[in-house]
Amino acid sequence: MKLNCVVVDDSTIHRITIAKLVNDHPDLNLVGDFSNASETRNCILTKPVDLLFLDIEMPVQSGFDLLDGLKKRPQIIVVSSKSDYALKAFDYAAIDYLHKPITKDRFNKAVQKALDLQSLKKENTEDDGEFIFIKSNLKNFKIFISKIKWIEAYGDYVKIITEEENHLVLSTMKSFENELPDDKFMRVHKSFIINIDRVERFNSKFAEIGPVKIPLSRNKKEELAKALNKASS
Repeated sequence: MKLNCVVVDDSTIHRITIAKLVNDHPDLNLVGDFSNASETRNCILTKPVDLLFLDIEMPVQSGFDLLDGLKKRPQIIVVSSKSDYALKAFDYAAIDYLHKPITKDRFNKAVQKALDLQSLKKENTEDDGEFIFIKSNLKNFKIFISKIKWIEAYGDYVKIITEEENHLVLSTMKSFENELPDDKFMRVHKSFIINIDRVERFNSKFAEIGPVKIPLSRNKKEELAKALNKASS
């Protein structure tokens, strides 16, 4: 199965170059190419898109502004003439960072990462239901949503607490929050996201998951109560 791709770059020459590389690749399908974030966002919201080749520096809205506006993101390969944005790009879970001008060999290596990850996502989900993939210690791990207890900020990383083990992932809380279903998880504090189904007790200050007390930000008690009632109905 081919990956549906979108190319966004305000440089016509670079956009045409990347679009041609996509068209020439046997496992890619070009859905569209755009010069700005607004048109790209409209395309992603209305068509199935698996992979985004994204320039960062664009007029009006940057590539990061585009990503911030997407609740569910496709896989991302950042394309830039600068290295300044590399660390931030990986905060957005970019799978690769290509420097302009792009060679065909380097392009194909980045695409292979996307293809490999897509294949992993299509593996049997077993009996544990919905899952996500994370990258920890240079390895990809399948994490089942139902087994996540909570996520907490850990410097430049987020720490994922599950039934079996914990994982450190290079990511911002906001970026990782976007990877989770919002009907099952809630940001209850600047440093904590909790699995609503795992909450056993709560008051105005804490939500309890097993013996652990997760702090609640001001006014989160009412929001959590509504989410718990909705989940149980």
